[in-house]
Amino acid sequence: MTCTCAIWNIYDMDRPHETSADVESWFRRQVARLWPVALGSLALRRSPCVRERCHACETGEKHASYVLYGRRENGRRFSLYIPDRYVPEVRRALENGRTLQKLLYEAGLRYAEALKRERERTS
Repeated sequence: MTCTCAIWNIYDMDRPHETSADVESWFRRQVARLWPVALGSLALRRSPCVRERCHACETGEKHASYVLYGRRENGRRFSLYIPDRYVPEVRRALENGRTLQKLLYEAGLRYAEALKRERERTS
């Protein structure tokens, strides 16, 4: 059985002298390359149209369109039609958004560790 403390100390040895200012610089460099950015999901949906006797709708094929789903700041859900020509850009923004979330988790951990080390040095 491996001691969790030993594993943590080995992991922590990678950045033994990192300060909170170092973490900030690292984070700013990482974030600078993450535009465009978005959170949510992109889905291809198939839905019927309003035209009478539409061949695509009658055969069950329906009409395909992309929709961005997400949440507003107040927590309410939204859905937004995305034209086909914008799908690659929106996909890239969503990938960047997931990358940014991961960076935020890592930055929080590294920042807290740096603060603790800085406090230990001044004590």
